[in-house]
Amino acid sequence: MRGVLAPIPCLVAALALAGCMGRTAPVAVTSEGSADSVAYGTPSPAGPAPMAAAYAEPAPVRHDAAYHLDAGDRLRVVVYGQEGLTNTYAIDAGGAITMPLIGAVPARDRTTAGLATEISARLRRGFIREPSVAVEIESYRPFFILGEVAAPGQYPYVPNMTVESAVAIAGGFSPRARRDRVTLTHTDASGPARFVVPPGTPLSPGDTVLVGERWF
Repeated sequence: MRGVLAPIPCLVAALALAGCMGRTAPVAVTSEGSADSVAYGTPSPAGPAPMAAAYAEPAPVRHDAAYHLDAGDRLRVVVYGQEGLTNTYAIDAGGAITMPLIGAVPARDRTTAGLATEISARLRRGFIREPSVAVEIESYRPFFILGEVAAPGQYPYVPNMTVESAVAIAGGFSPRARRDRVTLTHTDASGPARFVVPPGTPLSPGDTVLVGERWF
């Protein structure tokens, strides 16, 4: 009798173990902090980690397809099939171009594609049923260079210019010029900002370069 009952506790234990294995295990939810510890092997902080302060000297970006128009830019506007509207237009001090039929069209801070869309929309309002418009930049607004250069003044902007090429256009540094860095004033949608930059920094239309005097 004892030999028959001996396997029973083992059988009960095996059934209990099988029941536990059949249950679904809880899913671990990883917080953002613990995900960082998994990815980088660092323990998750109890609270938000303080942001490390790193200073990087800002510089204007090189112009590209998203270039924003402003006063002084000259544009070639083509309205296909409409020779009376196709012409070169300069953006005036108010930031607009003036075209036949539709009058003043705001251009400041628009891209060429955005301006073409606006012109099309205005022409569609009772003038041309399905206008096709293209806008391209014929010439950019000038840049300015002041201070210790041979010929300070206003010069036409050429795409992909740098501060160094601007200095060359202005006749080069004067004997008293500081040559390792200049002050660059750049204006965008948020307003003007001034940076101290090296000569290889890209230049944008409308920028002002100030070459300072060295002290030794």
